[in-house]
Amino acid sequence: MADDREPPPLFDDDEKSEEKVAETNKESSEPAALEEDDDLFAGGGTEVSLDDPPEGDSSEPAKLDSEPAKLDAEPSSPLAKDTEPSDAAAVKEPEGAAGGDGDGGQTKMEEEDKKPLARKEVDDDESRDKFDLEITITEPQKMGDGMSAYMAYKVTTKTNDPSFKGKEMCVTRRFSDFLGLHQKLVEKHTCKGRIVPPAPEKSVVGMTKVKMSKSQEQTNSMEFIGKRRAALERFLNRTAAHPILYTDSDFREFLEKDDLPKATSTSALSGAGVMRAFTKVVDSASKVVSRMNESDQWFEEKQHMIDSLDAQLKKLHTSVESMVTGRKELANTTSSFAKSAAMLGNSEEHTALSRAISQLAETEEKIEALHSNQAATDFYVLSELLKDYIGLLAAVREAFREREKSYLTWQNAQTTLSKKRDLEAKLKVSGKPEKLQQVQEEIKDWTNKEVKGQEDFETVSKTLRREIKRFESNRVRDFRTVVIKYLESLMNHQQQLIQYWEAFLPEATAIA
Repeated sequence: MADDREPPPLFDDDEKSEEKVAETNKESSEPAALEEDDDLFAGGGTEVSLDDPPEGDSSEPAKLDSEPAKLDAEPSSPLAKDTEPSDAAAVKEPEGAAGGDGDGGQTKMEEEDKKPLARKEVDDDESRDKFDLEITITEPQKMGDGMSAYMAYKVTTKTNDPSFKGKEMCVTRRFSDFLGLHQKLVEKHTCKGRIVPPAPEKSVVGMTKVKMSKSQEQTNSMEFIGKRRAALERFLNRTAAHPILYTDSDFREFLEKDDLPKATSTSALSGAGVMRAFTKVVDSASKVVSRMNESDQWFEEKQHMIDSLDAQLKKLHTSVESMVTGRKELANTTSSFAKSAAMLGNSEEHTALSRAISQLAETEEKIEALHSNQAATDFYVLSELLKDYIGLLAAVREAFREREKSYLTWQNAQTTLSKKRDLEAKLKVSGKPEKLQQVQEEIKDWTNKEVKGQEDFETVSKTLRREIKRFESNRVRDFRTVVIKYLESLMNHQQQLIQYWEAFLPEATAIA
């Protein structure tokens, strides 16, 4: 069938032949297209990225054939697009926007200058310089006596950031100072959609035991103090890892300043705490309304993911705590068995049997220490990570609530503005100029509020989207590191256990 059609001449200087070629292509465009596609290897050198296209970018597949040269300039992963927003925007800019006299580039710069400062701040989150910052908490000390006593911790900061006053700084902080820092960070940053790492919870029972214990009995409370010290250290290091919280003035002051003003509203039963609890209840009630109007499927999916993840982590944390308790009980039982075996070995008259039982008692003592160390590893490595992320998920929910509150504020401004405009129309019909002017001024005021509400909602949404991506990336990295570390500890535990029993085996076989 294709042989019956005469192909157009490839080389002809005659203008009439060129007109015939154009006419032939016009009349039979479909066969001509088939001929162009006959070469199966045409464009084989074009590299097509397998990464998912950015959200909201439906024109990207059409650019693969028309602009293959731009593929090499595109970021290789969505993470690169987040960390370099300005470069990615420059790559996607059509050539005509920056061509000739440079009017396109100037227009783009003017648009960037008109962006709100809050939105520019969101875009610059990932473009800040990265510096090493290591924070350690050591030397917990009990200050004072009785119920007025408190624990003080030495906070040591090592950094190569020249914006700090030194490369190494040491300050002393009490527990309420940490709670005060967390409260300040939440008040300033959670409303903007940022995830603030949670501070350790107050423990009235644990601290009461520490306050009432004497110096010689303080060893009974060392476990509680050690857990709190580790939790405070994780809180500061998570805060320091955030690109915006890292630059916060209150955070810098906490690490550098020798004396801080006493933190307020940190009591477990304070009026501010009750008000915060009441606010959470009100926000939860408004949460249902905002979810009904949720138009972004991405946020809806993330909320369901966070709810499911929170439930699963809580179940796993409960199981790990039971495992830690069981391993501690195993260590105590092993210790009791070792003591009983030692007493039996001392009373045994048979020399070889007595030596074997005594050796068994020593082996069980070593195994008891091994179980205790593994129980500590289970708690500090695995259980505390799960507890931290349960708290982080609560902070994520707080950021989502702030976005919902911002959305409700915007919607309320829209509703009020619509009512004011309806009232303006009625006043124009009734002919009441004295009230009309006042309503028009209110319309202007509510118009500004509606515009600001929309800008705030978009800014919070964009910030929260970045925060969720950072949270997921950190979560995968942290769990990967902890799981590997935990598996290595289990393997070392089992290998050491085998070595202990292999060393005891000759004593057992030597019994005659």
